Amino acid sequence: MSEQSDGNRMTAGERLTAKLLRFAPWLVFLLVSFPLPLYFLLRSFSETVQPGEYVLFAMTSFAVGSLAGLFAVIALLLYRRSWEGRLRDRLASDGVTAGELSLFMSELTKEQRRTLKEMEQRSPLLADAYRETLAAHVTAARVLSRGRRESVAVERRITNASGLPAANRAELEQDLQKDRARLERVSREAADHHAAVEARLQTIEAMAGRDVSEAEIERALLRLGSVREHEPLGLTNARLEREAREQVEQELRELLPPQTGQASSGGGGEHSS
Repeated sequence: MSEQSDGNRMTAGERLTAKLLRFAPWLVFLLVSFPLPLYFLLRSFSETVQPGEYVLFAMTSFAVGSLAGLFAVIALLLYRRSWEGRLRDRLASDGVTAGELSLFMSELTKEQRRTLKEMEQRSPLLADAYRETLAAHVTAARVLSRGRRESVAVERRITNASGLPAANRAELEQDLQKDRARLERVSREAADHHAAVEARLQTIEAMAGRDVSEAEIERALLRLGSVREHEPLGLTNARLEREAREQVEQELRELLPPQTGQASSGGGGEHSS
């Protein structure tokens, strides 16, 4: 219930995985490195004939176990980084919410993180508005970045299409030109929204720098309105991905029929001879 209220759309399994991955690397290091050396060390205390051998075994096993534990920690850290990246991509596909901003802190500037922390201590009301605006800022920045990557891919496909036979090149180039126009439109929308969010961030930061009352803050935030009310980009990432898949399927449909036609015409030529 609280997850829905603060805008966090992580599933119970994802929350559990996130908690486990937070502590797993260091727990694995302890489990791999210490049990065997501890066993040999305890044996050395109870051994009366040659306790030095067990001390040597303990030191050797600790060195080997520490090395193995280090590799295990590195592997888990790399997996955690990959898993968190996939989680952020899934959440951002529908627009980042204020409740999910903690997962995207690495995408904020150092100054933005510092300002948010100060606002949380001084003015929770401003902090909520700032957090929501930062979430919209992350969404707009991701859409801009995704649009640039897609534009590069479309330009590369247009270049590659020039080497195709004229029979199936015209329609493919027409589709690619439509994709180019669509991406330009999305990029313009994202740039406009990004600029609007930047202006809102600066307004909130300016309010935080002044000694204003809660009533004045509420009036100012009402004039600014909610970011979500003016955000047309919530599903843009998902739409880009869906349209990219449709584009690839369209290209395959355009390329395959001519090849089938060539094969059938070649078979007819052999029959006539």
